[in-house]
Formats: sequence, C-alpha cells, structure tokens
Amino acid sequence: MSPANEPGPTTAAVQAVNLVKVYQTGGLPVHAVRGVDLRVDRGEFVAIMGPSGSGKSTLVHMLGGLDGRTSGEIWVDGKRADTLNESGWAILRRQKIGFVFQFFNLVANMTVADNVELPALLGGSTPRHARERREYLLGELGLADKADASPAQLSGGEQQRVALARALANQPQVLLADEPTGNLDSRNTRDVLRLLGEVHRQGQTIVMVTHDARVAGLADRLVTLLDGMIVDDGAIAPPRRRTKPGAGDVVELRG
Repeated sequence: MSPANEPGPTTAAVQAVNLVKVYQTGGLPVHAVRGVDLRVDRGEFVAIMGPSGSGKSTLVHMLGGLDGRTSGEIWVDGKRADTLNESGWAILRRQKIGFVFQFFNLVANMTVADNVELPALLGGSTPRHARERREYLLGELGLADKADASPAQLSGGEQQRVALARALANQPQVLLADEPTGNLDSRNTRDVLRLLGEVHRQGQTIVMVTHDARVAGLADRLVTLLDGMIVDDGAIAPPRRRTKPGAGDVVELRG
C-alpha cells in the first residue's frame, strides 16, 4: 500500500481500503464492489460516476455504514469504522456524517423546521444554534417560508432541498450524497448545486454520486467506477475561458 493510501490519523476525512461487497442473489455471488481503495481528504469534493450497476451507490452507502462490507476497511476522520456495530455507526453518523438521498427520506409527521433541526440537536447543538443553522440553510435554499409546512405539502424539488438542509444541519465531517439532483428540474438543481458549492468553499467535505457531468463539474475530483472497480480517478480542471461556453468546459481530467 502506498503512503497516500495508508489509513490512520491522516488528513483523510473518509477512506476505503481494499473494500469489497458481495451480495448473494439466488445463491449466486454478485460482486458489487471489488477491492476499492479511495481516500478523500478533508475539504475535498469528490464526484463518483459510472454506469448503472457499477457500484457507485453501494460504495457510498458502505462509507456511511448504511450497508455492511464483505471485507476491507473503512476509516472516518482517522479512526477505523468498519468494525463498529449498528449503534456505533448510528452515533458516528450523528456526529460526523451527513446523508442526502435521491428519494428524500423526510419524517412525514414532522414539520420542515423539525426535520432540519433534529440532526443538529441529536449531534449536541444547543436549541438556539440548531434554529439558527436551520434558518440559514432554509434561507439559502429559498425555503424560509416553508418552515412550518409538512413534507406532504412540498413539491419533490422542495423536499429534496429540505433533505439537503437536514444533511448539513449538524455541519458533518463528511457529506455523502447519492444522486441528490436525480429527480430535480433545472431550477431546483441550480439551488442545490449553489448550496453545495457554498458549503464546499467553507470547507465541507463532499462525496457525491451523480450521473450528470454538469453536476460532477462542481467537484475537485472525478472518480469513475466500472464493474465495482475504480477505472479512473483524476482532478477536474477549471473551465477555460471561451466566448461561448461549450460542453467540453464542464469536465476536463488532468492526468
């Protein structure tokens, strides 16, 4: 293992070492993730792309302890995490990991305000800080007037923006996002990407699964998966100045 991939007390916010996931389907093994080594440093924004079935979502879910690994190691903030039990993972997520999914997963019988504030309160924030954080996030996402609404009263795009605010409420060490704009129209996508860009500039570490090259273009690094393996991992170059922007400006990989 190269020094850059050595786990332990390093600058890595989250790290996978020879990570493997095998599902049993009809008695036959299905290799979803095959020996992945991935290190994401603090403050980095990494986009993960690949065709359907390449293992993108499985990898991110394992990094956050939502799916168990078959073998390999997971390190979060310099500490071994894959050996934690379910309650240990729950505490770690509460303190250091934020999740945003394609399908919202909001608590239906809670208001928007409560959905966003709850993670911050569970993470140890004071009620005042949790409220201020909620007001900031909902304001940034154009949802300040929806604080007292229930999720059922919101559009799909509004629910996804609430889900993003909830994931960022306790200022997690790592934000794991699985297709956060997959069900959004262009206007809602812009709102989500604007906030992601803002919190990244403030130092937020982000690992995001996406199928959209325009979304990936916001990241520092693009990791490509195929058949459960990383086949490319490179920095995303900033777009060159052009008179008329083109698709080629979105994602350019440096060797």
